[in-house]
Amino acid sequence: MRLVFMGTPAPVVPVLEALAAAPEVQVVGVYTQPDRPRGRGRTPEMPPVKHHALSLGLPVLQPPSLRPARVQAELAALRPEVMVVAAYGLLLPPAVLGTPAHGCLNLHPSLLPRHRGPSPVVTAILEGDTVTGVTLMLLDEGMDTGPVIAQREHPIAPADTAESLTGALFRRGAALLLETLPDWVAGRITPRAQDGAQATVTRKVARADGQAQWEQSAAVLERRCRAYTPWPGLFTLWEGQVLKLVEVTALPPAAGQDPQPGLAVALPGPEVPVGIGAAEGVLGLRTVQLEGRRAVRAAEFLRGYPRFIGSRL
Repeated sequence: MRLVFMGTPAPVVPVLEALAAAPEVQVVGVYTQPDRPRGRGRTPEMPPVKHHALSLGLPVLQPPSLRPARVQAELAALRPEVMVVAAYGLLLPPAVLGTPAHGCLNLHPSLLPRHRGPSPVVTAILEGDTVTGVTLMLLDEGMDTGPVIAQREHPIAPADTAESLTGALFRRGAALLLETLPDWVAGRITPRAQDGAQATVTRKVARADGQAQWEQSAAVLERRCRAYTPWPGLFTLWEGQVLKLVEVTALPPAAGQDPQPGLAVALPGPEVPVGIGAAEGVLGLRTVQLEGRRAVRAAEFLRGYPRFIGSRL
């Protein structure tokens, strides 16, 4: 089948790899976001999907919008029978949705209708979900509102971060897609409408979301650290500098301690030698990164900054 793939970040590269390797699929075009300037030199950097598509010898297209008639004509000229979208980053207008005979299929990293919107993986970790999954759905004009073609569950491990879980979900989604595509194109699958009454909607994550709120419990702060890895991370302010809390663990107060929220206290043990008081429990610090410095284990940080103990964040 003639197929167009639309995606941008590194976690969806396995989806493109699986499609390109499938004997029943001919990837006739790969759409991804335009190159963006990065780093101090502001050198244009290609998206991971583009880099991989070029290595596979696939044609790459990077329009900043899919709305111009010229862009839509270019897509139609590829004569796709089906389109697969995975974290592409651009809205598909009605004319594009109607281009392939078998529709535009989207891989969404949640069990829809739960966690629609831009941050499903982050939100699943924040809310303490123990199970999530991936959904293959038929795109319509709404935000993740189209009918479901197939779903697969995936457990959330206690150590999962948004980065690790996103990668695992799209790898699982790639397998689900290859299993489902032949039956979908052959008309052997009837999509199932979502139950809007059960829908939840996520919001876009902002950098300010990563600032630690010490009136929250240590367990919530630990989930925020995992949910906001790799961006924006969990961070606090110490002596006017940003201190990123790279690896943390929720702990009960040590014997004889009941630190006030935001107070840094010494803890017994070399792996977690310092913690911050929270509304409930203590947030133990394993790895931290002071603004402008490399990430270090908490014990090494304390050797350089022993005055950190007893400070209020």
